[in-house]
Amino acid sequence: MAAAEEVDDVGRAIEKEELVCEKREREDEGKTLAPWEQHASIISIPRFDYKAPSSLLHHSHSGFLVTCTIKREKSATKEVMSILGKCLGSIHEEKAEVIISSDMNMASKRQKLCAQVIEEGEGKTESLDNDAVQETGDNPSVEDLKSAKESINEEHNSLMSLVKLTKSGLLLFTFPVENSPDTTNIVSRIFQFMESGAMKAPVWCHRIFPVQATCGLTEKELRETVSKLVQRFVDDKHNTLSKPVKFAAGYNRRGVEETKGKIQKASEVLDQCPLLDRSKCFETVAAGVKDIVPDSVVDLKSPELCVLVELLPLSRIPNGSFVAAVSVLPHRLVSTKPKLAVKPLVPETKQKKGEN
Repeated sequence: MAAAEEVDDVGRAIEKEELVCEKREREDEGKTLAPWEQHASIISIPRFDYKAPSSLLHHSHSGFLVTCTIKREKSATKEVMSILGKCLGSIHEEKAEVIISSDMNMASKRQKLCAQVIEEGEGKTESLDNDAVQETGDNPSVEDLKSAKESINEEHNSLMSLVKLTKSGLLLFTFPVENSPDTTNIVSRIFQFMESGAMKAPVWCHRIFPVQATCGLTEKELRETVSKLVQRFVDDKHNTLSKPVKFAAGYNRRGVEETKGKIQKASEVLDQCPLLDRSKCFETVAAGVKDIVPDSVVDLKSPELCVLVELLPLSRIPNGSFVAAVSVLPHRLVSTKPKLAVKPLVPETKQKKGEN
């Protein structure tokens, strides 16, 4: 009997030790897995929209081009969706509150009007009371406001398409043609949230470029797009401009000139796409600016408006087709050294290796 109990005790001890070892193995595995793999069961990463590249060839879209740590694209996708979701939500919450507040004010006015009529009219009190109840019964409540906010957030998160790119360390999100929010305002809010401490500094995302428009990389299309965006910038009362207006231009050809072999490839297609040449692209951008502001001058140190052109390395588009993302941004959103670019989300001294 004693021998049997001793065997049972040994068995339980072995089983307990095995459970402890298994737990340690799971913890060690969790430390070695990428962040998105550790939480694969709870992270919702959107699928690529394979129709988006074709749409970009034929229509102008707004959106966001994000640079991130190479081989951490999935983690960066989750991170940037959270960042954009918060900013989109804050903007549309304000709109929802304005709409609901307006509805509540209108309902209150109708209620007061009904009360006045009730006081003046004799013998109609009962029917007017019923009317008043009917008018005020649909008043928006706090729950209505919360529901409106949630539905708006879900709607805008679902509207963004994740576009397949051929280069690592880049993410592209686009909005539908018929839905083009102010992407520059959204990126401005991100910086405000981070400066105020309302949002933590991202780990994987380095820069978020607000794409205001896209176009084919041809002289005609690029010039027209730049002119349209410069006109919008000049018409915006929040932008103060001196005379002459100082501007600068930046051009990134990601995915074309990253390797020696691709530089050679780019030179081979210059006849097919002349704007792959930097000087030709800058000439076209300057012409687009001067179409709207004839007395403008180039100032690379302290420009008032910055025209940024990003060649998009799209997947699944015909050979010889090139699409560019274009934005005209205020100086506060860009850095001029070592080159003109959108400001990093985190100071460059704190960034990890792997940024583009």
